[in-house]
Amino acid sequence: MYVLQETNHRPYPIPSKKWIMRQKWSNVFFMHWPIQPELLQPYIPSSIEVDTYDGFAWLGVIIFNIDGIYLRGFPPVSFRPAFPEINLRTYVKCDNKPGIYFLSLDVDDWTSYTLAKRWLNVPYHPAKISIQKNVDTFHYESLRMGSSNTPIVCKGSFTPQSNIFHPNSDTIDHWLSERYCFFSNDQRSNMYCLDIHHHPWPLQKADAVIKKNDLFKPFSFHLEDEKPILHFSQGVEALIWNIKKL
Repeated sequence: MYVLQETNHRPYPIPSKKWIMRQKWSNVFFMHWPIQPELLQPYIPSSIEVDTYDGFAWLGVIIFNIDGIYLRGFPPVSFRPAFPEINLRTYVKCDNKPGIYFLSLDVDDWTSYTLAKRWLNVPYHPAKISIQKNVDTFHYESLRMGSSNTPIVCKGSFTPQSNIFHPNSDTIDHWLSERYCFFSNDQRSNMYCLDIHHHPWPLQKADAVIKKNDLFKPFSFHLEDEKPILHFSQGVEALIWNIKKL
């Protein structure tokens, strides 16, 4: 597997067990806002630590397409048709291992939503999501489905602006993007970790018009006056290991 030919950029070794799934992520848009760590802590399990850069924690809204899901040992045909996803995440450490913690994930594929919610112990939500490209600009719109009386809408557009670059390891661009696991927890406070691997993100700077962002509403985060850091990536191919209990 050619994805495994480049591993020196990882902060820790590849897992010893075999990966079980391969996914293709494309047209990835990153929006990141700084936030005081103490505002995030109530939403993070006590057994993991909020990770910070220059004293700030960071909230990320990531909008992208999953173009293929391929199971190891099966014919090279995607398990599901392509579908969009929007996740709200922050950055944490567990036993000094840096990773991601998801606050919400909106997905426009009912089968993937049902399976992933049970398997991964992460807060998935079914949603109607559209990502359309017009010349160089991508227009996105999402409406979370469910019983909540308050609609959760995410709507806007983004445009890649710069040449592709790979950020240096001491930059905020690298810190926000180069994460190779996520942590989750179940209702009994058991902690889990899922490892991934991919080549370094090929990033571009981006511009955006954010028309509406309700993803912060369930957490009462008020970041309207903060200007986000924006990135775009054409995408990566990722290997995924089975989730493990810590």
